[in-house]
Amino acid sequence: MKRAAIITAVLGISVWGFATSGFGQTTDKPAAQSPPGGQTAGQASAPAGKRKPMAKTQEEFAAYNAAVALTDPAAQEKAANDFATKFPDSELRQLLYTQVMHRYQQANNADKMMEMAQKILTLDADDPEALLSVSQVIVERTRDTDLDKDQRLAEARKDAQRALVTVDTDVPSAYPPEQLEAFKGYVRSEAYAILGTLDFNAKAWADAEANLKKSIDAFPQEPDPIAVFRLSVALDMQSKYPEAMKYANQAVSMTKEGTPAGKAARDEKDRLTQLIGGNGAPAPAPPKN
Repeated sequence: MKRAAIITAVLGISVWGFATSGFGQTTDKPAAQSPPGGQTAGQASAPAGKRKPMAKTQEEFAAYNAAVALTDPAAQEKAANDFATKFPDSELRQLLYTQVMHRYQQANNADKMMEMAQKILTLDADDPEALLSVSQVIVERTRDTDLDKDQRLAEARKDAQRALVTVDTDVPSAYPPEQLEAFKGYVRSEAYAILGTLDFNAKAWADAEANLKKSIDAFPQEPDPIAVFRLSVALDMQSKYPEAMKYANQAVSMTKEGTPAGKAARDEKDRLTQLIGGNGAPAPAPPKN
């Protein structure tokens, strides 16, 4: 979730979640005031093929701006709920709940992030960010002992696959093309990372390799270090040792020594060094993460 929060901040956009008066200005600053009746929420963009969400009255627009200006996630959630109660037909509800989802994402609160994502999906079942948030939390929280494990993992896979479709149909279009494409690349990277993780956990090594490579290729400027590590292991398990070493080295360079991810990457590199070195010593099983 931390990577998602960082990338969202860097790109300065979300599928619906930033009402701005100019590209890249976050909702930490209220949108510029404008005449009532039909004004967009600070020129917020809607998905391609759909018109922009609009405030119907100045009162609604002012309430929206006041809510998005809050920085505490719990306070902003309360303001979003109050807004939805006062303006039950407002087109700005999705914008507001997406902002709350980002706040909880930045706070590393998976339960509340998923709760906000589910609220967003009741308003737009194709929102790719919300689909990925739900999918990611399901993958992270599902255990082998869960009685509904198969059902939960199938839901996670379905949501990630759906996000790969809706990223091209349900995202804003009124942004500079290079930043819009970067955002779409990040969404695709996250979706493929989730699919690769599902394959990795199922020991479907060839499928894991394919999806994890797609994740890295979709957003090469900021690859997920865990996806890089898992790709190394997936290649290792197929005896593709030189290529596995390439990604093990990359995972080591992207992680800090002494952290769980850093230790796993370094253990994998050591294992591959032993295998490729051909010193005859038995190599331990690859680490898991």
